[in-house]
Amino acid sequence: MDISPKKLHKSNMVKGRAVSKSVPTYELYGENAGKKPDFWLHCETIPSRSSLHHWEIRPHRHERFFQILYIDAGSGDAIFDGESHAIVPPAVITIPPRLNHGFRFSRDIDGFVITVLISHLKAAPGDRSRFGEWLGAPHLTPLDMGNGDAAHVAGTLKRLGEEFANRRSGRNDLLEAYLTSALLLTARLSQQGGEGQGASDEGERRMEMLYGLIQRHFRSHETAAFYAEALGISTTHLNRIVRAKTGHGAHELIARKLVDEAKRELVFTLGSVQEISYRLGFTDPTYFSRFFVKQTGQAPRAWRIEERERLGM
Repeated sequence: MDISPKKLHKSNMVKGRAVSKSVPTYELYGENAGKKPDFWLHCETIPSRSSLHHWEIRPHRHERFFQILYIDAGSGDAIFDGESHAIVPPAVITIPPRLNHGFRFSRDIDGFVITVLISHLKAAPGDRSRFGEWLGAPHLTPLDMGNGDAAHVAGTLKRLGEEFANRRSGRNDLLEAYLTSALLLTARLSQQGGEGQGASDEGERRMEMLYGLIQRHFRSHETAAFYAEALGISTTHLNRIVRAKTGHGAHELIARKLVDEAKRELVFTLGSVQEISYRLGFTDPTYFSRFFVKQTGQAPRAWRIEERERLGM
C-alpha cells in the first residue's frame, strides 16, 4: 500500500529540523553538493550506484532535485526521516527535495533512479494544488501489473530510461512527456483508496482545465479575463478558485508560467535574451527584461550567468 502522505509529511517537518545539521546534502546520492550537475534530468541504474556503496545509501538530502526510483526486481527498505518502509517490486518511489532519506537494497535489486530539477516539474512540490501536495511528500507506490495505469507507468519509465541513454532527435521533449505522464499516473495510483481521494471537486477540475489553457496560450499573453471566459466563469470566480488552490491570483499564475519558461530557455538554450523574449511572445526585449526583473529581482543575463554557474554549466 502507498505510504500515508500526511504521516510522512508530518515526520518530515518534525524530524527534518532535528537532524538537518547531520544529514549531508547531495546532488545525486553519494555525490557532495560541491559537484554541480549539467543536466535537467539524469537517469542511471540503481545497481550502478548502490553497488559502489555496498548496496546501502546513507541518509542524505537533495536541495533542488526531485527523485523517482523505479524498482523492477529485488527488495530493500526506503528510509524516510528515520522510518523504514519495505520495498516490494514492482514499485515507484518518489522523493521530494529537502527530505532526509536513504535506502538499503538487496544485491539482486534492479531498476533505475531518475533525478529531475524541480524547475522542470509541472507543479512545485508542496504547493496548494492536489498534484503539488502529492509531489511535496514521499511515496512508495506498488504497481499492480494487472492495472492498466500501473502497467503504463512501468512501461513509460522504462521508455524514459531508454530515451535518456540515446541522444536522438526530440529527446528532451519526449523525456519531459514521459516524466509528466508517469508522475501524474503514479499520483493517481497512490491516491486510490486513500484519504480524501473522492472525485475531484469543481475547483480542482477548473484548475486542471486552466493549466491546460495556460500551456496552450501563455505565449499570447492572454489576460485572466480570457481564461475566465474560456472556462465559462467570471474573472472574480476564477481568481477565487486560483487563490484557494495556489495562494496566488490568476494573473500571478499566468506570469509564473512565463517566468518558468523564460528560466528554462535562459539555462538550457543558447538563444540570446532578445531571441528568448521573441519566442515567449514579447515584441519588445526591453519590456521582457523589465518583466523578468519584476518577477525575479534580477536581469535575465545576470540570472542566466548565476544559475549556470550554480549548476556548473
